[in-house]
Amino acid sequence: MKKGFLLFICILCMALNCYADVVVTVTNKTKVQRQEIVEIDAQKVCDKLGVAIGKNFIVINALNQEVGYQITYDKKILLDVAVRPLGHADFTITKGTPRATKTFVQGRQYPERVDDIAWENDRGAYRLYGPALQKSGEQAFGNDVWAKNTPDLEVEKRYKTELENHPKIQELLKEGKQEEALAMEESTTYHFDHGYGLDCYKVGPSLGCGTPALMTNGEIKYPYCYKNYNILDNGPLRFTVELTYNEETLPDGTRYVEHRLMSCDKGSNFNKLTVWYEGLKKDIEVCAGVVVHNEDTETMECGKGYAIYADPTDNPTKQNFQIYTGVIFTDKNIKTEFVTNGANANKEKGIAGHVIGHRKLHPNEKFTYWFGSAWSKYDVRNFDEWKLRTHTTMDAITAPLQVKIVDN
Repeated sequence: MKKGFLLFICILCMALNCYADVVVTVTNKTKVQRQEIVEIDAQKVCDKLGVAIGKNFIVINALNQEVGYQITYDKKILLDVAVRPLGHADFTITKGTPRATKTFVQGRQYPERVDDIAWENDRGAYRLYGPALQKSGEQAFGNDVWAKNTPDLEVEKRYKTELENHPKIQELLKEGKQEEALAMEESTTYHFDHGYGLDCYKVGPSLGCGTPALMTNGEIKYPYCYKNYNILDNGPLRFTVELTYNEETLPDGTRYVEHRLMSCDKGSNFNKLTVWYEGLKKDIEVCAGVVVHNEDTETMECGKGYAIYADPTDNPTKQNFQIYTGVIFTDKNIKTEFVTNGANANKEKGIAGHVIGHRKLHPNEKFTYWFGSAWSKYDVRNFDEWKLRTHTTMDAITAPLQVKIVDN
């Protein structure tokens, strides 16, 4: 009886000790300082800890400080990591209840504003248009950019202030109070900068910032608004949304449905987008790019794996600043160039063309690239800095930080 009890105690101790803290090392094999989001296999970590995937653990850095994290829909632990050149950073993951983490990235659908889906991180904000706008007949095909110069979340407040004051402004106009209506409009609209950014980017019948599209006979076949959406991640470090579009028809009669998976991380000027087309029967040209406006057809650059532009905004002479836009590709078959898109150039809308990357897409193949923006009144002050930011991002994509779960 005594031996059996001792054996039970030994087995119990072994069982309790089989789970231990998890050490994760993030290594920077490049000669530049790195600050970016890394992914860790949540299942492996939780198996080693002996907990279910969820908020059942805390992450500690080398200074013994707790750091925030996010668990994604595809079971990745996200950490915002800084690593010195040719250095490494160690983190310990242990059982516990994490404290609340500041949210740097978030988004949602805005049915109160023609079904926009808008999202933001600490670098900028974006939106794409939904079924309500398509039903109205307005032609706005591409992604919109909202400039911001604060790491704080602003989009929700902008929509709220803008939309709540529309009825008040209309009432003042009905009463003939033009000056008061104008004053309220100027003080509340998100089309003016009130110290934290604004919406001054023109989309219209174009790809806007980074929208994908098929090409037939050398011309861009613009996609319209999404049909269905599913937000998979919503902060604090990553926003992910999956989108399905309405069925479309190619000139040869082929019917297809477009799907997109798009994500935005804290600290990045670029979003990741994967697009695929259900129903394609043969190879077709696919592209992604940014609109070029008539007011500036010079400040652009198409290089190996990227296409960038300095957008002059919707009122260049009065705004006196620029919005930098661009796309990044890792596919070696990509060709980047400026295209006027033939008869569909929409010059009457102020659209001179697009800088794009394009290549052949096979049936059932997925096309992944990155698109993004910056504002000259924030952390990218001129086009040369935008080139540098683009190349730095490209380098980080092609040579990511190395993440290793250290064996006990």
